[in-house]
Amino acid sequence: MKAIIVGGGVGGLTTALMLTARGIDCEVYEQASEIRELGVGINTLPHAIKELAGLGLLPRLDDVAIRTHELIYTNRFGQEIWREPRGLEAGFDVPQFSIHRGRLQTVIYQAVRARLGESRIFTGHRLGAFKQDESGVTAWFFDREGRHVRTATGDVLIGADGIHSLVRRSLFPTEGPPAWNGIMLWRGAVDWPDFLTGRSMVIAGGMSAKLVIYPIAEGLAPGRKLTNWAIAAKIGENNATPPRREDWSRPGRFEDIMPYLKRFTLPYVDAQRMIEATPEFWEYPMCDRDPLPRWSHGRVTLLGDAAHPMYPVGSNGASQAILDARCLADLLVSAEHPAQALWAYEQERLPMTAQIVRMNRKGGPEGVIDAVEERAPDGFSDIDTVLSFEERKAIVRGYASTAGFSQDKVNRRAA
Repeated sequence: MKAIIVGGGVGGLTTALMLTARGIDCEVYEQASEIRELGVGINTLPHAIKELAGLGLLPRLDDVAIRTHELIYTNRFGQEIWREPRGLEAGFDVPQFSIHRGRLQTVIYQAVRARLGESRIFTGHRLGAFKQDESGVTAWFFDREGRHVRTATGDVLIGADGIHSLVRRSLFPTEGPPAWNGIMLWRGAVDWPDFLTGRSMVIAGGMSAKLVIYPIAEGLAPGRKLTNWAIAAKIGENNATPPRREDWSRPGRFEDIMPYLKRFTLPYVDAQRMIEATPEFWEYPMCDRDPLPRWSHGRVTLLGDAAHPMYPVGSNGASQAILDARCLADLLVSAEHPAQALWAYEQERLPMTAQIVRMNRKGGPEGVIDAVEERAPDGFSDIDTVLSFEERKAIVRGYASTAGFSQDKVNRRAA
């Protein structure tokens, strides 16, 4: 069997590793001219890290990431709403990692190069068209100038080419652009002194604006970390027309974020000074797509953000792509026919990821701070009188269970 993987991001590269580990031949096609360290900080949850550990990547992740110690939700004044240990401190068999997305991609990419070989990775190859029949799939790839550069054949084609997926557009040509909820994200990272444990993640605010801060790598000196920050604020209406695609990661401006940043007062980190010290940062519209009725069409399927793009709350985007890859590889190696494997993969993964997309639209686990801000916008003296412990627990832990990273589910899942 041979798989054609369209997209060289976290999902596509992890799929290549998973397939190779099971003896399935594959090729990776990426439209960018090179695979570079792009993006900002993300959290990769234990259920996904368990899969990467099974591929032997844990030591390399430890070299470039931070093992997340705790997660704290607060209001905009820094008053604590919820605190919980994460990763190993929470009793998981594997850690949670706070990491730069580009460095996570690089760790996986280096493993793909070592295990597949350079000859199986094609950069500067943009998918133009594909067709399938009873014998397999054929895909045609073109360079940036529109010249045909390669024709690939295989048994299956896996679209792991992101929220603007060409494979998805071919399968659902009338879908239209991603949906924007009117929230803009500004994201950056800067070398900064440790706060709290040095491995803490803080999410503050509520519906009006949120501030997220956590370290993603060791800093330039002891007691310092490369610290990721993000501000999310509502600047447009729900279902607004999203910015043009070329504006999805443009440089941010301090004058745009300062009105929102000044709302926050955290006792353990001077967020305004930290953000003002950041040499450059970027803005991104918070977009997703409606869940699809199906992913798999014969020998063609979708994976990761191409299948289920979701709002970046709950630390689940990259993690769910990694879980997709494990599931699909297991089914391809055991099925009697490739189309049967793709159908079974869709049956297992689509309902769960569709539910996560819908939950993230309501705030996901961050709904706990939304609820508190709605009830006590000017702060509180006793959190339990605003939102009881059981209500807070239901929001945060209920999300973890649905998304598949509750401790009992992760620890009993075979690596």
